[in-house]
Amino acid sequence: MAAILWSSVLAPMWKPTAMHIPDGFLSLPVVLACWLLSAIVIGYAVRQTNAQLQERQVPLMGVLAAFIFAGQMINFQVAGGTSGHLLGGALATILLGPWAAMLIMTAVLSVQALFFQDGGLIALGANLLFMAVLTPLISYGVYQALRKLHQWVAAGLAAWASVVIAAVGVAVALALSGTVAMGVVLPAMAGVHALIGIGEALITVGALAFIAATRADLMTSQPTAAGSGRWPLIGLAIALAVALLSPLASTSPDGLERVAEDLGFIHRAMEPLYQVIPDYMFPGVSHPVLATILAGIVGTLLMFGLTLFLAHRLRRRTVN
Repeated sequence: MAAILWSSVLAPMWKPTAMHIPDGFLSLPVVLACWLLSAIVIGYAVRQTNAQLQERQVPLMGVLAAFIFAGQMINFQVAGGTSGHLLGGALATILLGPWAAMLIMTAVLSVQALFFQDGGLIALGANLLFMAVLTPLISYGVYQALRKLHQWVAAGLAAWASVVIAAVGVAVALALSGTVAMGVVLPAMAGVHALIGIGEALITVGALAFIAATRADLMTSQPTAAGSGRWPLIGLAIALAVALLSPLASTSPDGLERVAEDLGFIHRAMEPLYQVIPDYMFPGVSHPVLATILAGIVGTLLMFGLTLFLAHRLRRRTVN
């Protein structure tokens, strides 16, 4: 019965949602400006991380990158047939600071664009600016301003604000590109992402509470406790478990897709120049659920290995 239900009803509806700005939504001048700004800030983030990175933070960067990648595959339902997903910038920022968080988000977004065709290659600079640069800066400012009042409330508000402000940035870029009028797109993007931000806040606070209960030292500047060398593997296992849940993601369009459909500019989205693992569906696997799970596992392992390698390189330069 379950097989019949899947093959006749659910499988035809199955289509994982893309999540980031595709090529075609933004004008070339806006794209170039976003590339320039993101390159400047991320370059500064590399210098800061290179100078500040501690040994305990190296495996944490790999675990966070893997978790954020897997978490972003799971869209959750919000009102009006729209879905949202974890951004993760606030979570990484609260644990590692804004500069290391920018590098983690840069790695995640770059892998998504290069290997999963999630977000355009030309528009990657804009995705980096709004999600890898802006979300850590916003969440860091809000969290630092409010943490003495209440740590978890501060974390939740930081996560919520990072999503809403990033969405406002995308709206401004769309308007400056002439894609849609500012007075129309700004309230639409801010409104739907105010709802999505609630999910971001809940996930962020839940993840931080779990870490505080199991590895409180990861939330401080204190060295990692002795005898705890297995925790990165445990963290990776959790990220892989999240990836296994990716077929449960909502298939409703995410916030940007919903706004693009409602305001009539979805047709501007351009097809990717090439395809490796498009739409988080592993090629050559006919069953969509299995194809999604395999794509999630491959991506999660890739993020863990790549970010761990880059963090080790930065740490080695710091020591030298």
